[in-house]
Amino acid sequence: GAFPTTAMVLAAGIGKRMRPLTDTRPKPMVEVAGRMLIDRNLDRLAAAGVMTAVVNLHHFGNLLEAHLKTRNSPKIIFSDERALLLDTGGGVANALPRLGAASFFLVNSDSLWLERDSNLARLAAGFDPAKMDALLLLARPENTVGYEGKGDYFLNGGGRLRRRAATETAPFTYAGGAILSPRLFDGAPTGSFPLLALFDRAEASGRLFGLELLGKFLHVGTPAAIAPAETALRQHG
Repeated sequence: GAFPTTAMVLAAGIGKRMRPLTDTRPKPMVEVAGRMLIDRNLDRLAAAGVMTAVVNLHHFGNLLEAHLKTRNSPKIIFSDERALLLDTGGGVANALPRLGAASFFLVNSDSLWLERDSNLARLAAGFDPAKMDALLLLARPENTVGYEGKGDYFLNGGGRLRRRAATETAPFTYAGGAILSPRLFDGAPTGSFPLLALFDRAEASGRLFGLELLGKFLHVGTPAAIAPAETALRQHG
């Protein structure tokens, strides 16, 4: 498929698990090794050729907006959710008019990847809008830092995904990056809803695909996860 030049950066969440740091700032402004999470993600998007990033705002939205106004690359467009937090799915759906008609990258502002080759470029090369509504970047447990959980997905031979049942443990975790087609949102609910609802719907129609991350997925979800992420960044060089 064509290389997306637009990205959605999810930055509106309250960051409850990141307290007390998020009592005074939004989670995307938490620093890891001297650079804010959101800037690390925007740097990566810019390096991959993304021209425009839509960033949603809610928790400490004024602080985040003021910080990002100093950036030129990528160009930042704000999607204001200060009046009502729309969750991940509602947040992207609300921003669709700003994202344009083409497929776009989705990035969680608290996900960092250590990589030699660009996983964004690999997603772009692997995305086929004719048969996919979403292509998710996935990490194996041994390639994750700071993630505790039972995984999210099983990946079959053709790259299609199946979400694990509550009783299962799955070999892949969603690594906080994806390419989405606007088609994913056809007939989507209004208001606040999780992206997972749309991923499940795409899975049911055989249009949810996955790609294994090459490198390491650093999940910076709690204050305790910052030090291991910093160590991993230092070792990566």
